[in-house]
Amino acid sequence: MKSPDIILVNEQDEAIGTMEKMEAHHKGLLHRAFSVFIINDAGEILLQRRALEKYHSGGLWTNACCSHPFPGEATDAAAHRRLEEEMGFDCNMKEIFTFTYRAEFDNGLTEHEFDHVLLGTYNGNIYPNPTEVCDYQYLSSGQIMELMEKEPASFTIWFHRALPLVLQYMNIPINAAGV
Repeated sequence: MKSPDIILVNEQDEAIGTMEKMEAHHKGLLHRAFSVFIINDAGEILLQRRALEKYHSGGLWTNACCSHPFPGEATDAAAHRRLEEEMGFDCNMKEIFTFTYRAEFDNGLTEHEFDHVLLGTYNGNIYPNPTEVCDYQYLSSGQIMELMEKEPASFTIWFHRALPLVLQYMNIPINAAGV
């Protein structure tokens, strides 16, 4: 089955074309993506554990949701769509920064993403999609950093890179978070 097309971009996040998602990941081409971080009123961060069947990073802990906008779809609209599809809720969120990363996986795929990071607050019920998520929990930044230090391989590569930037945005000193 063919996967959906994603937006190929240059280093300035300007669209330069589209390509089928798995082909772009096999070729390691830079493409637009987003990562949603959700906090609750206690300041805890929502983590999801990716479903074991995911095409990469299955079973690893990460932020509330990640994905790619479709061609012609605004990144913020895609973030709302995927948060609802993966975690069963939606909330207000705003983009707080972007970053680019490249990571090669053992299965021959490469993530090379221009990642838009969005932050929202949510305190309601969560209804995860079992084809996307096998577990979830809210943890403090200190608890997350402690787990990441003890078990770094249990977290996604992009989460390792994005979390310190999110904490910096939230004015949480890295040392106070246990880093």
